[in-house]
Formats: sequence, C-alpha cells, structure tokens
Amino acid sequence: MLIKTVDLRFEERYGPERALERQARLKSIGLQEGINFSFDNKIGNTRDSHRLIQLGQTKGSKVQNRVVLELFKDHFEGEGDITSHETLARVGVHAGLDRDEVEDWLKTGKGGNEVDAEAHEAAQRGIKGVPNFEVQGEVLDGADDPQAFMELFVKVKEKENA
Repeated sequence: MLIKTVDLRFEERYGPERALERQARLKSIGLQEGINFSFDNKIGNTRDSHRLIQLGQTKGSKVQNRVVLELFKDHFEGEGDITSHETLARVGVHAGLDRDEVEDWLKTGKGGNEVDAEAHEAAQRGIKGVPNFEVQGEVLDGADDPQAFMELFVKVKEKENA
C-alpha cells in the first residue's frame, strides 16, 4: 500500500503553489471552527477507515457520526495513520465501539462490499474527492474556494440557457 504525506498529496493534486494556498485556507477556516489542521500526517488507502464507518453505521447514526468525528480528529489534528488497523481500533474505541468487534471487523473484511458499492457509485457520478457538491448534475470536488462555486453556478446557468 502506497502511503504519502498529505503535503505531497496536495502538491500532486493542485501543484506546489496552489497546494500551499489551499492548506493555508483550510488552516485558517479550521482555526475559526476550533480545528487545528496538521498537514504532516500520512494518507494511503482509506478503505478500512470507511469500513470502520460502516461498523459504526450498524450501531446507528449517532455512533457512525462519532466514528467519523474521531477519525477526522485523529487524522487531521493528531497525525494518526488511518491506514493502520491499530489506529482504527483506537479510534473505534474512542467512538464507543467494542475493541474486539472492531478488530474482528477489520481482520475479516466486513463492510467491504458496502464500501466498494458506495465507491463505485461515486465514481460513476464523477466524484473524486471529499467533500463534494453536486448542483444539477455538475460536481465540485474538495473544499474549494468561493470562486469555484461561482464558476459552477455560472456553468449550470449556461446549460439551462443553452
């Protein structure tokens, strides 16, 4: 499994200059909301993280939301390795899940079919990142700046008038 730093992933996706701008913007917005983003963390295949979210979903939406919140907190502020089953087990326990159940879930591949189906559906709809926004069939990926939203709205309006 290929694991990269978030910094490198941003550079690959947006180029060095735009990556720094986006990180600064996210850091600024995050601080206003009480989130201290760190970009030194690692990112790799997130399938197991999504499987953990599926386990949370089996316990109800409140538990699922706690799992997501703990994953985000551990990854974006704590520089946790969300590709590691040990990290995921710790996160699951912090969210209120049973450690043995989490470890079994991760070890046996449970939740994988659901995650794969959701990923396939997202790919079919042209979704490549999170968060994502869909406006009349047009998709905007990632936490983008207001100008990108304006361009999306203009594009939608032009399609309506065509």
